Amino acid sequence: MKSALLVALGVLTATYLVVWVRSVQRAGGRGPAGEGPRPGARHLLIGFVTNFFDTLGIGSFATTTSIFRFLRLVPDELIPGTLNVGHTTPSVTQAFIYIGIVSVAMPTLAAMIAAAVAGAWLGAGVVCRWSRVRVQRGMGSALLAAAGLMLMTQLGLVPLGGTALALTGERLAIGIAVNFVLGALMTLGIGLYAPCMILVSLLGMDPKAAFPIMMGSCAFLMPVGSLRFIREESYSLRNALGLALGGIVGVLLAVSFFSTLDLHTVRWLVIVVVLYTAITMLLSATTEDASAPDVPRSKAEVRS
Repeated sequence: MKSALLVALGVLTATYLVVWVRSVQRAGGRGPAGEGPRPGARHLLIGFVTNFFDTLGIGSFATTTSIFRFLRLVPDELIPGTLNVGHTTPSVTQAFIYIGIVSVAMPTLAAMIAAAVAGAWLGAGVVCRWSRVRVQRGMGSALLAAAGLMLMTQLGLVPLGGTALALTGERLAIGIAVNFVLGALMTLGIGLYAPCMILVSLLGMDPKAAFPIMMGSCAFLMPVGSLRFIREESYSLRNALGLALGGIVGVLLAVSFFSTLDLHTVRWLVIVVVLYTAITMLLSATTEDASAPDVPRSKAEVRS
């Protein structure tokens, strides 16, 4: 069953890449916002750094959002799509590694992955048409929640979990339902890692089992969600390519540090940065809301 899961992931990822390449080709080699496809050094560095720490369990969405906003690289309304499209290939790389080396019951893993994918498909269809102000509100709130979850983990307020490698009955039903919601929230820009780690612990599973579950969920749901963002032209091409290309290198390098790197101080820094980004995004939404109506975007508005 593990082999079948990995083959399915390979087919899904190949489909995503083909659709993405053809979409760029149809646009004359340019992105939805008219930018060229070639990422610069800073785009590649962002992809490398965020996915290096993502592989170690910190997550990449909140940190990438903070960097994008600080450097003003991506308009707020295009951040969710850029995160999903760009971080897909590094997430797939992580999934192949962790599904292969960490033990977890395949029926549990497959069921929770399927739930996350379904949530992502529905969520992406909604988020890609949101207005700039609504994206700012949603992402600001999501980042506050992410910072809270990170803080709980850092302070040791999250249950240590048990030793189970499988879920059955009511616990499996709860895991499926919650992972569906987390998949939908991924398309808004809130990472799945921290809440999935908490979920697995609360359900009595071995915390190590969270790695193939959360990385497998992301690897399957992100190509699905990204296809909708690509179709709606709601992402930044140059920045997404930087995340993808730099990210794969970061993932491969981080694997060798998986059991030795002390991330305690890094997590505190990430919490502070994410809180700052959440507050500034919510303040931006408040300011822009006073001067512009909150109406859905069309493809033409994305290109302008």
